[in-house]
Amino acid sequence: MLRMEQAHVIRHKVLIEGQSQRQVARDMGLSRNTVKKYLEVSEPRRLEANPRSRPVLEQVKPRMDQLLEDWAGRTTAKQRVTGSRLHWELVQEGYRVGVTLVRDYLREAKRRKTEVFIPLVHRPGDEAQVDFFEVTVDEAGIRRKAWQFLMRLMYSGRDFAWLYDRCDQLSFLDGHVRAFEYFGKVPQRSIYDNLSPAVARVTFPRRRLTERFTALVSHYLFEACFARVGEGHDKGGVESRGNAVRLQHLTPIPRGESLREISEQILGRMEEEAGRKVDTEGKSVLDRFGKELERMRPLPPVPFLVARVVPVSVSSTSVVKVEGAWYSVPSGWARLDATAYVGVEEVRITCRGEEEVHPRQRFGGKQIRYRHYLPELARKPQAVRQVAPELVAELGEPYGRLWQLLQDTYGPLDGARVLARVLGAVNQHGAAVVGQALEKSLEIGDSTPLGLVPPPTREMPQTVTVPSSLMGYRVEAARAADYDVLLVGGRHE
Repeated sequence: MLRMEQAHVIRHKVLIEGQSQRQVARDMGLSRNTVKKYLEVSEPRRLEANPRSRPVLEQVKPRMDQLLEDWAGRTTAKQRVTGSRLHWELVQEGYRVGVTLVRDYLREAKRRKTEVFIPLVHRPGDEAQVDFFEVTVDEAGIRRKAWQFLMRLMYSGRDFAWLYDRCDQLSFLDGHVRAFEYFGKVPQRSIYDNLSPAVARVTFPRRRLTERFTALVSHYLFEACFARVGEGHDKGGVESRGNAVRLQHLTPIPRGESLREISEQILGRMEEEAGRKVDTEGKSVLDRFGKELERMRPLPPVPFLVARVVPVSVSSTSVVKVEGAWYSVPSGWARLDATAYVGVEEVRITCRGEEEVHPRQRFGGKQIRYRHYLPELARKPQAVRQVAPELVAELGEPYGRLWQLLQDTYGPLDGARVLARVLGAVNQHGAAVVGQALEKSLEIGDSTPLGLVPPPTREMPQTVTVPSSLMGYRVEAARAADYDVLLVGGRHE
């Protein structure tokens, strides 16, 4: 086959310069048929009226197809069928075929089976895609794994990302609530893979959704759509964006005192990028997002409640155990039944119309508030002495200065007795009221705040002279009248 520049020379000599086909063929060492062909076509290409026969391929093709079908369920991505393996099998069965032919046929068979992707059209306000991604962060100086929830609006490319301890249903639902609040509206539909927080069971082509995800969909009135099982690329927009976010905003590994702080850092950088990055028309992500808002659904009046309800029992030490972590509650709740509402960041515990809220702890963690034990501490100075540093830290100032003053003035034991009496006043009147009175006493340097002093210490009995007649007797238990007999020298029967 001629090169492109040779075809150009032939056409130029004959059609422009007026040379004869015979002369051009002689000068270029070509046949006149070749010269004639390239006067009819403008570029070199092979024209075959009838494809060549391939007798060897026609002979082995049915057997290769049969082997590929039989082995289809006996392969993995790493233990796959290769041309060399298929050729070896054919040779063992007596076929005379070259390995190149087998490899070419296998390559073509794979090409025909490879999925063809359709270029989709994303319309304003119509579609969001959602997924979780595993990431690494430095939280409070500790390097650890976390999970990033990512929702991407496909028309504008606006993103929302938030980090969580767990890749569970609470985090999944909370991510939706935060994303919708962040965007200010709700997309018409959202696309997921078949993750367990959303899908209880796949009964193709239908799916049975989990109860809480169904409640979320009903609350915000969007359509939940799902990718085919095992085909995560059906939502390729969020898949590729998740990898990009890791490289652009989580490299180097981000640092912060909490996942909330790190999430806010990442979200701030993504917001800056959305205002700076423009498309071929010169429009930024925020410009396109403004068009999306016109087509999105409004938010409901109140956000969806993201919590798991757990019935609990309050122990004799006035603590409850929720999902492997311990939380204190007011001492008046001891030995009662209560209800815990477990959220992503906090645990809300209710009992008889009262409520206590704690930051959610990890498995094995404890969240003890000694303010819950004020009635008992007011009666137990020894217990006060053991928990005083933690308690005054909860109460805040001036209770910290008060405890230091009491220790310096009376010592730890008697100081704890005074503090116990102060705690009784706190339990009755409140920490704020008592705190104001303490401030006035401490301002004037009063070492007996609120006029309180430790109870007098019991004096030890003085040594007395014992008559000689009592020497050597050990009295284990007696009445006062028993001593009368001993004093006159008689024997006690």
